[in-house]
Amino acid sequence: MQLALTAAQNESFRRDGYVIVENVLDAATVEAAWARVEPLFSGHFETGVQPDEWNWRAGSGAADVTRQICNAWKADPRIAAIVLRADIGRACAELRGWPGARINQDNVIWKPPGAASLGFHQDDSYQDWIVPREMMTVWMTLDDTRADQGTIEYARGSHLWPLSPPIAQFHAPNDPLFDLRAAARRAGQAKPEVLAIEIPAGSAVIHHGRTWHGSRDNRGDQPRRAVVAHCMSSEARFHASNVSPIYGRYRRQGTDEMDESFFPILWRNDGYRTPWI
Repeated sequence: MQLALTAAQNESFRRDGYVIVENVLDAATVEAAWARVEPLFSGHFETGVQPDEWNWRAGSGAADVTRQICNAWKADPRIAAIVLRADIGRACAELRGWPGARINQDNVIWKPPGAASLGFHQDDSYQDWIVPREMMTVWMTLDDTRADQGTIEYARGSHLWPLSPPIAQFHAPNDPLFDLRAAARRAGQAKPEVLAIEIPAGSAVIHHGRTWHGSRDNRGDQPRRAVVAHCMSSEARFHASNVSPIYGRYRRQGTDEMDESFFPILWRNDGYRTPWI
């Protein structure tokens, strides 16, 4: 399957800050990704390389947290085959007006029944270590989503609000909309329109890096699993002084250029794509 956007979807994205695209993953790909979720969180990495971030581990993690791994593509070829797709890079680049797109990081997210919320936030708030400070996200669900199962939610049009600092509490906040409400007031929005995304497995939502989004508790009886590709411009470089404590380890001495071994280019408008992917 290929991710190709219509003129109407492009317009929807520019108006709302996100757009839904169905049939991005076929049934076989969804099933293959399902099969990798539990092994990844149990520490079984087919490539022998650990993910960069890993907030929950089988046997030691709390039962009520939303489980997240960052850069599973380095650990698992089947996740890599999803998040390193050229059509994902192209869609992100064209929607954001970039000449191309690199992978910034990925997420594998597992929200079992009873798992707590993730605070509403803007992705660009966490990107002060790159120039330009911009991200695009393709959130791909592995399950049919419902509002009561803690699906992703968006504040429509919030990509037009000012950029806010990182939120006070990302995982399991007491009030997942606390920072969103404050940002809405600053933007002159008394009642932000927050919409829960209910879509079938294999569908995706593409959102702008400034669009406020998050998820609430899973009050249903089924898990909510997703694979997420976060992209940045193919021309992105490391910031001269702001250092990411995790991704700064991939900066070579004496240059602000990004190494394609760690930040491969998925698509570029001159036809280039990192050869090894």
